[in-house]
Amino acid sequence: MTNTGDATATAHEARSLDETTAEETGRNANRSTTPESEGFRSFIGGGWAERDESLPSPREQAAYASARRARVSAEFPGQRLVIPAGDMKQRANDTDYPYRAHSAFTHLTGWGSDSEPGAVLVMEPSGDAGHTATVYFRERAGRDSEEFYANPAIGEFWIGARPSLAHVAADLQVETRGIADLDRVMDAVDTATLMLREADPAITERVDHARLRFAAEAALSTNASDAPFSLEVNAEHEPDGELARVLSELRLVKDEYEVAELRAAVDATERGFAEVLAELPRITSEVRGERVIEGVFATRARLDGNDVGYASIAAAGPHATILHWTRNDGPVVPGDLVLLDAGVERDSYYTADITRTFPVNGTFSAVQRQVYEAVLEAADAAYRVVRPGAIFREIHAAAMEVIAKRTAEWGFLPVPAEESLKPENQFHRRYMVHGTSHHLGLDVHDCAQARRSMYMDGVLEAGMVFTIEPGLYFQPDDLTVPEAFRGIGVRIEDDILVTADGAENLSAGIPRTADEVEAWVRGARG
Repeated sequence: MTNTGDATATAHEARSLDETTAEETGRNANRSTTPESEGFRSFIGGGWAERDESLPSPREQAAYASARRARVSAEFPGQRLVIPAGDMKQRANDTDYPYRAHSAFTHLTGWGSDSEPGAVLVMEPSGDAGHTATVYFRERAGRDSEEFYANPAIGEFWIGARPSLAHVAADLQVETRGIADLDRVMDAVDTATLMLREADPAITERVDHARLRFAAEAALSTNASDAPFSLEVNAEHEPDGELARVLSELRLVKDEYEVAELRAAVDATERGFAEVLAELPRITSEVRGERVIEGVFATRARLDGNDVGYASIAAAGPHATILHWTRNDGPVVPGDLVLLDAGVERDSYYTADITRTFPVNGTFSAVQRQVYEAVLEAADAAYRVVRPGAIFREIHAAAMEVIAKRTAEWGFLPVPAEESLKPENQFHRRYMVHGTSHHLGLDVHDCAQARRSMYMDGVLEAGMVFTIEPGLYFQPDDLTVPEAFRGIGVRIEDDILVTADGAENLSAGIPRTADEVEAWVRGARG
């Protein structure tokens, strides 16, 4: 997905199992009402087979998550850390968006697409041991409870079986408690407590209020009559940003599990791209052929993973010049190019991010090939930079040298390439305004809150995974280029792993050269 450089949450505070808020009542007003008699409750609560209560073996990522928590613990000795998963987010009235836990929560627990909405990870200081980690979530209710059949937000009749506390504890190898016990954490919150603010607005508000309360009580207990009263804690609690930074930078270098998941995501994405090409006859016959591309790829994403890692860009013809074209409602016409930017997200939430540009009829025109070859040259130049010890921003610089050189040769720039490359000029960026690379992992634009010194100016290390994605985009109404170039957009994007002695292109199996792409399309068309 292009790196541009830089729903209101419906989360509720913890409450008793059979309490329903006014908001929920309104949102669920169009649901069928359930009988309320004692006789019905007794009948629906009985006559069920025994559940299988056997506990699972620890999931593969549990040990890796434990090691990550240990690294976070070392950064914040003696401080309570609150990392929410986030709650469901309203889409319309009584419908919600598909749930996805916050990436930082998943990274520290290993709980991905099967995670429970509203869960919260709390890392409690425990002396020399660092921190004790506990996951709080709304545990399974008995079948004799009204929640079981009457609550469409969490009732098993509505959304299926939910895990027990013991099941999750065994699965994730972490202590678990019911969400109601989170009240005890809130009662103990002090001004040293840190939280991941962006994950859950309701939990953030509770922690903010608890910190303010603690600060006020502390001030009152030590109040000197001649000293002005003030609170050093404010609603944004600046130290929280340090936690967000650490959690982001922790993900810059991937462990073995993460790399394996990213490889699997790339492999699934490769299958999705091949399936799109196989559907070209149908794609070109539909008025909204771009939607067919989107749908075919989304099917593969759901079969092989959790979902797409981001809104797929299925851009045909002049739509390929629009960097984040996600409406995908245009036709796919022979003679045009299709720019497909898509990635499968695994159930672990690790996602691929790959772009290929291909001619609908299987053959590049002379101008299309000219543009394509320039973009490929830029991608290859950037790839040659990648090795441990290189600086991340050097990847972009290498790609820009090629983009400036080629656009100057074609007469599109007002100055020679070397002049355009000066910071005060950058005329070639008219045709590629986005960055060349971004880190990749649990988020498609991963590690976004890392410091510049660790990201753009960071030194490459083995285990880092990022994209290389140069492009050239000539808008249909751009009078600075000849008419033959207008409406052509090309991007080539690969997922790159830094190795001990260089780099590996994880997506190299998807055709990249112009000749390979032409053969790929023709082979798919039969």
